[in-house]
Amino acid sequence: MAQRTALVTGSAGFIGSFVCRRLLRDGFRVIGIDSMSDYYDVALKERRQAMLLQNEGFRAVNQPIETPRLLMELFEAEKPDVVVHLAAQAGVRYSIENPRSYLDSNIVGTFELLEAARACPPQHMLLASTSSAYGANTEMPYRETVKADHQMSFYAATKKATEAMAHSYAHLFGLPVTMFRFFTVYGPWGRPDMALFKFVKAILEDRPIDVYNHGDMMRDFTYVDDLVEAIRLLIDAVPERPESKEDIAEGDSLSPVAPWRVVNIGNSRAVQLEEFIAAIEDSLDRKAERNMLPMQAGDVPATWADAGLLTSLTGYAPQTDVREGVQRFVDWYRDYYAV
Repeated sequence: MAQRTALVTGSAGFIGSFVCRRLLRDGFRVIGIDSMSDYYDVALKERRQAMLLQNEGFRAVNQPIETPRLLMELFEAEKPDVVVHLAAQAGVRYSIENPRSYLDSNIVGTFELLEAARACPPQHMLLASTSSAYGANTEMPYRETVKADHQMSFYAATKKATEAMAHSYAHLFGLPVTMFRFFTVYGPWGRPDMALFKFVKAILEDRPIDVYNHGDMMRDFTYVDDLVEAIRLLIDAVPERPESKEDIAEGDSLSPVAPWRVVNIGNSRAVQLEEFIAAIEDSLDRKAERNMLPMQAGDVPATWADAGLLTSLTGYAPQTDVREGVQRFVDWYRDYYAV
């Protein structure tokens, strides 16, 4: 079998670097694109990228994906078989402070990607969305077939918009697209703006942790290795345009008019924030001082995935226990920062 080429956007990011490592391990040639933005510590991104560059099958391109013609020229030169689109301006709170960065990276960047794919069609495109797309929905666990029309942050709105954009290209040009909505991903090499990173750092520095909505929060925490395994398996689950609506299985989000579907990737368990904090305290063998605060603007009190469609498509179900995952992060953090 000929070697396949994968193009991964956001390759120096937390999730992107893990996806690249997995694809390289599986024999793919990988083209990684990352803007190396300073939204958080660039040194962390540089370390992730340096590890990838140790593999001769990896090529790094350090430019923003919204750069005109960048992706078009890369697609023309590399003709990727698979695209995993993870580059995005992330974070709910930051989208309130700096919405234009989300417009540029998430909307314009995705448009540039879709145009390049239209010109040089890959076998499959997998584009990252988010559990935040479910917005004000309160019926849980979240199912892909339920309407998601009331996003509560501009970040979530831009990601939902990319789902619609990708659907239109899938319909018009026959591009096979899988959108995946992931749920609070955590693990070693994680983002410093995420709760786990901030909590561990604060506790080790004897500072209080900020606990929003007075701790009345639930999240479907998904360990990064589980997410990557799901993405890897979904690469080979290429959607096909159905002949009719009757050909779509119950519970499948497959479009009736396009080779396009959306898939949840979550642990299928909602964990109380206090349970999560307790796991951190146990891993650090320290107690956290809590600074109880009201809900932040744009946030939601709970997320919980129904991952049944993922299992039916791939036979896989994420299952890393939150205590095990937290311990792995703490071990990495202590080693990386020598604390």
